[in-house]
Amino acid sequence: MTPQRDLIGYGEAPPQGTWPNGARLAINVVVNYEEGSERSLAMGDPDQESMTEWGSYVTPPDTRNLAMESMYEYGSRVGIWRILNILRDTGVPATLFACAVALEQNPAVARRAAEDGHEFCSHGYRWEEVFRLSEDEEREHIRLAIKSITKSTGKRPVGWYCRYGPSVHTRRLLVEEGGFLYDSDAYNDDVPYFTEVQGNRHLVVPYTTDTNDFRFWLSPGISSGREFLDYLKESFEVLLEEAAKGPRMMSIGLHPRMVGRPGKIGALKAFIEHAQQHEGVWFTTREDIAKAWLAREGR
Repeated sequence: MTPQRDLIGYGEAPPQGTWPNGARLAINVVVNYEEGSERSLAMGDPDQESMTEWGSYVTPPDTRNLAMESMYEYGSRVGIWRILNILRDTGVPATLFACAVALEQNPAVARRAAEDGHEFCSHGYRWEEVFRLSEDEEREHIRLAIKSITKSTGKRPVGWYCRYGPSVHTRRLLVEEGGFLYDSDAYNDDVPYFTEVQGNRHLVVPYTTDTNDFRFWLSPGISSGREFLDYLKESFEVLLEEAAKGPRMMSIGLHPRMVGRPGKIGALKAFIEHAQQHEGVWFTTREDIAKAWLAREGR
């Protein structure tokens, strides 16, 4: 069965050394830009998103969930601008896990994020579970996403991240397509690692579900910006201490419709300002993390 599982990883011998310029801890702020790409009857889909701020709520068949649609619209109308403004004010480059159709729906977001030097990692053509697609459909959607994101942003994406998780075909399809430095379809480590795909070494830059504002929409989860900030700080402190022995990476997952709310957005600014007070911290993009890891491995 492929891909095969790896339950060992680096084990007792994690990577040594530092990041570029002697940095110990690389922090990547990830903005999941999905709004306008979610399933909805308004987009011609046969069903629609059930996950809302009210939890999992399903309307009767063939009935538009206008409440759900407006909750997602909040992210593209308001939340994304709060996030982008904080990133600009603090000088932090981020990675947008961007759905191609979402960028098509709001070109101003694509322009602004590109102007500010943020990375666009492909989050799919639509915000969809690729394991529900046939292999040929997934291959076509990868190509559609590359073409669309390149047109919207002026640069081809070099990273890939699926909604929730990949299919058993995803990595092979990415390698066959070519042009990708990494994917982030794993949650199993605190530093990048290589895996083998059809005899080729392929780089994985793992993502996270815990230092992630998605927990605002989970139950039980977190309900206030203060809780989110405390958890980010606690994670940061442990990783920075461990980074004295070798490079570590911290991912912070954000969604404009979630952390973009007035009572939550302050946690992002407060954490960035807290982390920037420490030496050895490198706020960067996943693309630059991938390039640094490839360089240290002689690739």
